[in-house]
Amino acid sequence: MSRFENLEFDRRTERKTEPTGLSDEERRLCEADAALRRGDFELALRCYAKVLETNPRNPVAWAGQVRMLIELGDFDQANRWADSAMERFPRDPEVLAAKSVALARKGDWRAALAFSDAALEEGAAVPYVWLARGDVLMAGREKRADYCFGKALAVAPKDWVWPWLISRVFFYYRRFSLALKFVSQAVAMDGAQAVVWADMGRCQHALGLAGAAAASFAQAKQLDGSCPEVLIALEESQEIGLAQRLTGIMRRWFRV
Repeated sequence: MSRFENLEFDRRTERKTEPTGLSDEERRLCEADAALRRGDFELALRCYAKVLETNPRNPVAWAGQVRMLIELGDFDQANRWADSAMERFPRDPEVLAAKSVALARKGDWRAALAFSDAALEEGAAVPYVWLARGDVLMAGREKRADYCFGKALAVAPKDWVWPWLISRVFFYYRRFSLALKFVSQAVAMDGAQAVVWADMGRCQHALGLAGAAAASFAQAKQLDGSCPEVLIALEESQEIGLAQRLTGIMRRWFRV
């Protein structure tokens, strides 16, 4: 069974559904945010889905669900759920921004830019709107992405999660030096987060900084060895290391 089957709920009961209690809804949203900050995007996705089961009129949960699907690399499903969110909240800035990123990652850059424009019109003071704008501009190889990321940081200057998420955007577009720059900022702001050390290790590994990457991965594992992103990063580094060793062996064979 796919994760998306678990997210479906009976829309025929949507008009009859009332929130079971604000405290429970807030608790679910807090759990989703905590899972995001831990790098457990699957768990965050499920938490947002739980919110929507009791209150399908929560735009934060809709936008969060789309954002988690993007982080998981499921751009088709992210676009599908963004469309569902747009039916309910056509002017919500985070929903519009998430839709723009889903389209950009799918290669529909012109449509992505239009949704990003709409998101800025509705919520220029929302950090994710600026992060999404930078993502869209990166997809189109346009200038001023750095300006947009700077605006996101200016809106939320004390929260480590934003430089970390910016780093992930740069990493996706294979701009590893810039990814390392921003994840280093996140580490400086809160070095107790395993996921930022894991992503720092990824950046360092991509740049050929094997020793530094090994130290970052070790720190991530020590802080939270069960963190999904830490486990993925460790697995990726081992696979890359094996491939590099095999390449070295082949080169030596051919020289002989």
